[in-house]
Amino acid sequence: MNTPPASAPLLIACALGIEHLALRMGDRGGAGGPVTVLRTGMGPRAAERSVSRVLADPVLAGAAVLATGFCAGLAPGMHPGDLVVAEETRDPLGTVPCVNTDLLVKELVRTLPGRTVHTGPLTGSDHVVRGPERSDLLATGAIAVDMESAATLLSAVRAGTRPVAAVRVVVDAPEHELVRIGTVRGGISAFRVLRSVLPAFFEWHRNVLLPRR
Repeated sequence: MNTPPASAPLLIACALGIEHLALRMGDRGGAGGPVTVLRTGMGPRAAERSVSRVLADPVLAGAAVLATGFCAGLAPGMHPGDLVVAEETRDPLGTVPCVNTDLLVKELVRTLPGRTVHTGPLTGSDHVVRGPERSDLLATGAIAVDMESAATLLSAVRAGTRPVAAVRVVVDAPEHELVRIGTVRGGISAFRVLRSVLPAFFEWHRNVLLPRR
């Protein structure tokens, strides 16, 4: 017997403890099925290992996967607290198109009025990007960079056909560069935004479960 679409699970993956805390604080329910919030650990290898392991569980075999957390903005004019909805994630191992990005943008604008939402490619890195490297990545067409989204989504689609997406909150931008990755000052607004995004994620989840017409 096939599992009814309405009960299909959602896996939300983030890397850091502070990201996991923000998501747990904002979780009030409302997804189209069971929700698992996974802390993968930092970096693409940790994300790949964690996501592959979790999706090997039959309970989550058909889960939709959404990568989230903080990111570094690449484009001038980006500010901490801005949102990035990836049209695709990319790294040297591959490119993964994201699903229903227009709905995510719509729901994030509705859920967080006044917040700027950027759309475009989200690129992966195995280290914290600083200084001139930002310009090099921007020249590839990417609008933001983080260390886990690309690995998360690539691992997800390799484990089976499923809807995937990535939404990140800018915590570090060209004119607002953090001194170190653990700096929270200047990222307080990003934390508050991440704490508020789950209703948009849940609406995306419900929508991708609907049968195609």
